[in-house]
Amino acid sequence: MGIVTTTRLYNSFGQHMRERFGQSVYKVNIDAGFTCPNRDGTAGFGGCTYCNNDSFRPSSCKPALGVRQQVENGISYLSKRYKAGKFIAYFQPYTNTYAPVDELRRLYYEALAHPGIVGIAVGTRPDAIDKEKFELLSSIAKDYFVLIEFGLQSIYDKSLEYINRGHGYACFLDALEMASNYSSLHIGAHIIVGFPTETIDEMLSMAGVVSGLRLEFLKIHQLQVVKGTSMAAEYARNPFFVFDYGQYLDFLVEFIERLSPEIILQRMFATAPDDILIAPVWNKTRQQILIDIENKFRSAGAFQGKRFKADIRR
Repeated sequence: MGIVTTTRLYNSFGQHMRERFGQSVYKVNIDAGFTCPNRDGTAGFGGCTYCNNDSFRPSSCKPALGVRQQVENGISYLSKRYKAGKFIAYFQPYTNTYAPVDELRRLYYEALAHPGIVGIAVGTRPDAIDKEKFELLSSIAKDYFVLIEFGLQSIYDKSLEYINRGHGYACFLDALEMASNYSSLHIGAHIIVGFPTETIDEMLSMAGVVSGLRLEFLKIHQLQVVKGTSMAAEYARNPFFVFDYGQYLDFLVEFIERLSPEIILQRMFATAPDDILIAPVWNKTRQQILIDIENKFRSAGAFQGKRFKADIRR
């Protein structure tokens, strides 16, 4: 069943970018060949227990191609498919500030050299950024849109320890405090709901907490168990709760009702490739999920911020 949108039920990233740039802006995924501090021994080994970057990285996103070629390939595809004209270079897999600043400058500007690129989005960790890297990104933001996406995953240290994150919640807060000195930068966070260390109430409580932080953007999605991860081995030994489709739609609507109406939602669910996804299996396309989310909002009389109350804590 289709829908007719007459009011804004939630602040979507796509709509925000259309308003900012006057047209749709598409992300071009880039794998620049980074690793992570909890993979190379700096903060641990093995990476996050749920992490298999193939679960969200398109096949055209390969570090062997180089940044320039990945940008050109991505823009060529998106231009043909969507008649797109403006793009953000999205440095996505692993930790995209985890290199000397001179190397970061070279990689970022290599992506920005294409005339269709209007900005960059940089996925990173709060323990892999410092004043020098903020200064670099701030200098780029004089001429381009710059979004830093911090992987928070959870506000609960018990969950961060469980997933072998290699840093605590206080580290994230410290990074946000540093970021507050650079007003030209756009700051976002990424959280995952469904860790077996948390109750549903604890997951829902994160909405109020992140609403009280200096965040402009937010990604939220359900925990997915994918092949090639230590979490997959754990799930095989002792299956834990994962959201079924109806449960997640109910959860998501309530979460977004509790969220600040000012926060812009970049993502509301995940869709790992079928060949590596173990659980939960929903058998839904991205478009079907978006339609069902909007229908759920409308049937519940819900909208972003309906039950918003910031939870200020440190």
